[in-house]
This record gives sequence, structure tokens and C-alpha cells, in this order.
Amino acid sequence: MHGTFVWYELMTTDMAAAEGFYKNVVGWDTRDSGMPGMSYTLLSTGGSDVGGIMTLPDQAKQMGAPPSWIGYVAVDNVDTAAAAYAAGGGKIYRDPSDIPTVGRFAIVADPQGAVLSLFKGEGEMRPPLDPMATLGAVGWHELLTEDREKAFTFYSGQFGWEKDTAMDMGEMGIYQLWKYAGDSNAIGGMMTRPPGVPASFWMFYFTCDDIDAAQGRVTAGGGQVVNGPMEVPGGAWIFQAMDPQGAMFSMVGPRK
Repeated sequence: MHGTFVWYELMTTDMAAAEGFYKNVVGWDTRDSGMPGMSYTLLSTGGSDVGGIMTLPDQAKQMGAPPSWIGYVAVDNVDTAAAAYAAGGGKIYRDPSDIPTVGRFAIVADPQGAVLSLFKGEGEMRPPLDPMATLGAVGWHELLTEDREKAFTFYSGQFGWEKDTAMDMGEMGIYQLWKYAGDSNAIGGMMTRPPGVPASFWMFYFTCDDIDAAQGRVTAGGGQVVNGPMEVPGGAWIFQAMDPQGAMFSMVGPRK
């Protein structure tokens, strides 16, 4: 499981509003986690938990962090992986800490500023859901960064990720597809961010069954579609959007 995305978490300024928005837009089932001392909403699809919603921590607000989604990547040892991040030029924003009965995690940023969480769960971790067969699963992982090649070299060294097809996007440059070590199918892409994008970040694409219907639910719920829908290789359609609290997310699915 080392190097595999296993969880997706929204840190936001209004948990109740965000829960209602995503429940309608993506179709997730929601429930309170029952974690003592904090409010945390679990998101599930097909009977499997895929992510959570929590209030944006005060420390993050003080650092100027906006509402955002963060991905959790499984590692063999959180302390070792965090130290390797720092040694490779990244930063540790939250030192390795335990979540009682859940696991251990650390919040880190790569050398170009994109943030992730390193995670080691208690007990055996379930493999990710098949995004092609599960609505609401994350179907694509996209990194916009300062330097695509340097970013890939870093992540390959940390997690063993491998290059897949490199797509020429014209003026936008090369879009590098990548896959988990030993896998046959790409599960994400990296590209040097356009001039109008001010910071490096990870974007997560939630699977839907009708891209136009999903777009309608976003706008009806007070969100904003900022790009798309557009067709991508393989016949799928995507759009990028912003929820009512300002967190960026994307959707992928067919056009009916």
C-alpha cells in the first residue's frame, strides 16, 4: 500500500453546508464519525468510506490556508516518510501524530508547496475503490506544480510512482500521466501550472454518471464551475469547480 492514495479530506469553514453540498453533488452518504472531542463527518459510497469533512484548523487559518481538499497517502512508516520528505526538500507542517484507534499521520508539503498527508492506519488497510465502477470514488489525481519534471522525480523517490504516457497539451506544455509502482493503468497526471495559477496543489476528480447533470448540481448548490466540461482522451468528460466555501474539486464521468 506504500505510496497509494487511501483517503480524501475536506477542511472547510462550514461543515454543515459542505456536507449538504457534496451529498447532493457527488451523492455520498454521510454520518458523524463519533470521534471524541471533535466533529468529523464521514463520506461513503457503496458501503465504503472514502473521505471526511472537518473544520479548517485555527493554525491553518492563521497560516492563510483556504478551505481545501487534502489527500492521504499510505506509507509503511509515517515518521520515516516524513523525515524523507524533509530530506528531499519538502516541509513538515504537522509532525507525526496519532489518531486514537485510527492510525498515525503527518501533514507535509513537497519542495514546490503541494500539500499531502502521510498515513499509516491501524490494522490492515483496504485497497482503493475501483473508480470506473464506483460513483463517488476518486477517479483521477492531478498535480499542478512549478516544475513538472522536478515534481515527478520527487514523488518517484518518495513513493515509487512510475511514468505513463506524456501528453503534449500545446501551449499548456506536457501533461505527464503517472501510475503506482507495478500497476498497468495511470491514475493521475502532473503538469507545470499555468501562469494564472498562484500555487502548487493537488486536485481530486470525483466520479459521476453524467457530467452535465453534475455541473447543474454544482451551480444549483451555490458552487461555481471554473473550467469545462471538456472531453479528455478515453471519452470521459471533466470539469473543475469551486464549492461555496472556496475549496477546489473536480468531477469526471460520461456525457449522456
